[in-house]
Amino acid sequence: MLRQQFSVAVVNVGDELLLGIRENAHLSHIGQHVSRRGGDVVYGRVTRDRIEEIEAALREAIQAADIVIVTGGLGPTQDDLTREAVARLLGCPLIHDAEVERTLNEKFQSLGRVMSENNLRQCLRPREAQVIPNRWGTAPGLRILREEAFLYLLPGPRSELHPMLEEIVFPELEERGCLPEVSSWLQLRTAGLGESTVETRLAPIVESRPNVQFAYCAHAGIVDIRLSPASPETTTAEVNRVGEECRLVLGDNFFGFGDESLARSLVLQLRCWERTLAIAESCTGGLLSSAFTDIPGASKVFSGSVVAYTNATKVQMLDVPEPLLQQHGAVSGEVAVAMATGAAERLGADYALAVTGFAGPGGGTAENPVGTVYCGYFSPSGVWSKRFVLPGDRAAVRERAVNECLNWARRILKRTKVQDFLASPVEQ
Repeated sequence: MLRQQFSVAVVNVGDELLLGIRENAHLSHIGQHVSRRGGDVVYGRVTRDRIEEIEAALREAIQAADIVIVTGGLGPTQDDLTREAVARLLGCPLIHDAEVERTLNEKFQSLGRVMSENNLRQCLRPREAQVIPNRWGTAPGLRILREEAFLYLLPGPRSELHPMLEEIVFPELEERGCLPEVSSWLQLRTAGLGESTVETRLAPIVESRPNVQFAYCAHAGIVDIRLSPASPETTTAEVNRVGEECRLVLGDNFFGFGDESLARSLVLQLRCWERTLAIAESCTGGLLSSAFTDIPGASKVFSGSVVAYTNATKVQMLDVPEPLLQQHGAVSGEVAVAMATGAAERLGADYALAVTGFAGPGGGTAENPVGTVYCGYFSPSGVWSKRFVLPGDRAAVRERAVNECLNWARRILKRTKVQDFLASPVEQ
């Protein structure tokens, strides 16, 4: 029998997760969806592809939680042993599902391929398990609904797991009353402030609102604040009211609720005035552009980008003057502005952003050490550049550079939008 406050256990199966060959993002993805719906992830474990280890993890998970979500180990190869481990744990024999075999054959035929014999392993299921269709891949999911716990066995590839969770499993649990349909917490997103500063600014609200729990998460120049009820008596409306108080205190450092991204906030602003944006980047190598192409519908705003990694490419593709590069160097405010200007002119955009810098581990100078990044901004009312010195390794500097550039551009755009609108009226 499921308890009123439901709990979730997650078991991730796969040697590649423990070896670091593939990042285990499944736990965070599941945890985010579960916590938003008022549930608790109370157990998490990653196991090797060993039947006895999978069985042990499942036994612990069933004892710990109402709902157990297992990812991986459902494929066609000999090291895919999740089905066998579940059958052994539950004392339930594996049977061959003819309907799954028929579906598999149809998928392979539609691709013009012959199904190999080992794919028939994916047709096995514990006798009491129900099949969860997988239209995104070949291995079907399985559900086992027992008094002690609900078990959901799902494929490991992200492209299959995420849509199966979001389109089948979570809606099913909502329908069964295990998951509320509304979020149990509110997230505010900020940029431009450190985690300690955010906490200090919000301290008066925290002290005066003991019915709301505050939690903070900092990553790559962004600080998220999560507000949740501190007791069952705290309503969603109360949490939302406190969130609005926080938004006002945070001012321009606040950029959105929930999963809002800095890039999306820019897209929404520019789309209101039917303006377009171009990108030129060097050290970020396409990450800044990707932040926009990740957004559905961004093509109404995002014109395109140029990744100009070498000086020659900056000259050829962005019309950056060679004397400028020789005098100031590729990592400079002058070159960042020239790159942004060139991107706007070459791609016919109203606005443009550019990034150039020393991401490390090599490079850098006494004046501009490793971690130095210059951003350029082009608009109808003027051009600007800004220098950042960012901490961390190469990957961290590149990620942080994208967020710093987006946040800086967002704040400029908010200050200058009226002037820009008047400087470049929309043609009727």
